[in-house]
Amino acid sequence: MPRLTVPGAELAFETDGRASSPAVLLLPTGVATMRMWDPQVAELATGHFVVRMDPRGSGATRHDDVPYSDRDDVRSVLDHLGVERATVVGAGRGGTIALDLALESPERVSGLVVVGGGPSGYPEAELTREEHRRIDELDAAIAASDMALLMRLETALWAAGPLRLESNLDPAFVALAHELNAPNAIHADHPARPEPLEPPAYDRLGDIRSPALVVVGDYDLSATRAQYEYLLEALPAATGFRCHEAAHLANIERRGEFTHVLLDWLGEHGL
Repeated sequence: MPRLTVPGAELAFETDGRASSPAVLLLPTGVATMRMWDPQVAELATGHFVVRMDPRGSGATRHDDVPYSDRDDVRSVLDHLGVERATVVGAGRGGTIALDLALESPERVSGLVVVGGGPSGYPEAELTREEHRRIDELDAAIAASDMALLMRLETALWAAGPLRLESNLDPAFVALAHELNAPNAIHADHPARPEPLEPPAYDRLGDIRSPALVVVGDYDLSATRAQYEYLLEALPAATGFRCHEAAHLANIERRGEFTHVLLDWLGEHGL
């Protein structure tokens, strides 16, 4: 796997497709790695130059314990590959990075896709009783320094959502969800320290002029579903799509449906 050396890190990335094609950059959620986009890469690469990377604190990227900017890291990878503009597709944490990048470097972002994510600076949302219980379990695992348990509980919460049981889902999907988060365990004791966008994106989304596709799973956490509604209201050129039989990993659990929606949206906007 190629890596790009930048101050304080070696950024893992991959490319597919022809470099002369319109670029699409894929950023993963915090409970997965760039491998989460495997279901979409082949079809995207038929007409796009597909770039995907692991941000610091996830997957195969190596980092030192130093402050850094996720936006700088993304720009460094794009610069290294000679990509001037890209449609940035981000899930969860990756969606937050995508929104921040669109505000800090609008000339680099031709389109935005946010999957189960929200803007930086979004107010802390009220959780349901079940979500509180599940978060308390995560906190207890952290307090006990049981990283293996933390990874299992974290994946179960986000992949299934707080309203479903893993035992009622496709076993292959559940196994893949745990496989995607497992590599992040090595970063649990050495968390990344990203410098936030100032001011944050929450009150500035009206400045984003790029077309945006906002996606959420109906079984995702309540805060994520609230962020979806907020993005649709605040982004000037946003299209929404709800995956009715998915939680946080909608592009995997409903891969065919998600890929179809994504490719149609890209085509509609000439991206």
